[in-house]
Amino acid sequence: MKKILIITGLTATGKSGFAIDCALKYNGEIISCDSVQIFKGLDIGSNKNTEIQNKGVKHHLIDALNPNEEYSVGQFVKDCKNFIDKIEGKNKLPIITGGTGLYVKALINGYNFANFAKNDEFRNTLLHYANEYGNEYVWKILNEFNPDLAKTVHFNNLKRVIRYIEIEKFGNKTTKNTSILSKHNVLILCLTKERKLLYDQINKRVDEMINAGLVEEVKNLLASGVDKNAQSLTAIGYKEIVDYFSGIIPLERAIELIKQHTRNYAKRQLTFMKQIENIKIVDVTNNYDEATKHVEKFLKEEEND
Repeated sequence: MKKILIITGLTATGKSGFAIDCALKYNGEIISCDSVQIFKGLDIGSNKNTEIQNKGVKHHLIDALNPNEEYSVGQFVKDCKNFIDKIEGKNKLPIITGGTGLYVKALINGYNFANFAKNDEFRNTLLHYANEYGNEYVWKILNEFNPDLAKTVHFNNLKRVIRYIEIEKFGNKTTKNTSILSKHNVLILCLTKERKLLYDQINKRVDEMINAGLVEEVKNLLASGVDKNAQSLTAIGYKEIVDYFSGIIPLERAIELIKQHTRNYAKRQLTFMKQIENIKIVDVTNNYDEATKHVEKFLKEEEND
């Protein structure tokens, strides 16, 4: 059975660097599992690697969409499977890496988010609620259905929130034939770090993003015609700067909120990823030795398959 390596985990744990090292060592190509890096122009706030940092390793699903476009979990599963086939066609190892746990869970559990028609009457009711009571009211409905799914989307991304509510109410969410487990042996590593160190690194990374020009990046995106309510700009690091430009909060508060929201997101990531079947939680506070051993053992077993 063919192998797939998934390297996911908390933000600021070095997933990308470790994945690149694995790709170089084991003749692999990387499929991004990041819901923000897929958008062109969202470079600094998504901590997108430079070509030099990629060390010549081929990456897929990065800079694949314009920032005004929409992207769904179901489309990710479809695209990811397509690239898995192409990489395997080159006799290379597919390495899926990124911190969007919902994407990983969809691949493993076989989620199917597009197998039913939209319900216009129900959708109009939710839109009425949003107009009458605000977007957060509708988001709370999603949170009642599925708290884990609700954590993956900002309440101002109303279109996505409503779609997820429709999925929860009317959709057949799981189907075995959409899971990559049906045709592959998969190793899923979730990288973590000691909490205080992780939070310090998150705070430092946000400061580095600001110094690297995150505010200017958002300004340019808005000036180029990207809607401030676009899916891409609801991501942490972008939504807060958009609020700054909208006059809702001062810049210092926006920076504080980016740090706070990123720390909270890291906490939610771990909670969510622990629910993924057969995932291995690996602490990389000191080094990546344990993660490397898991990969080596996994690939060595391939010789006996």
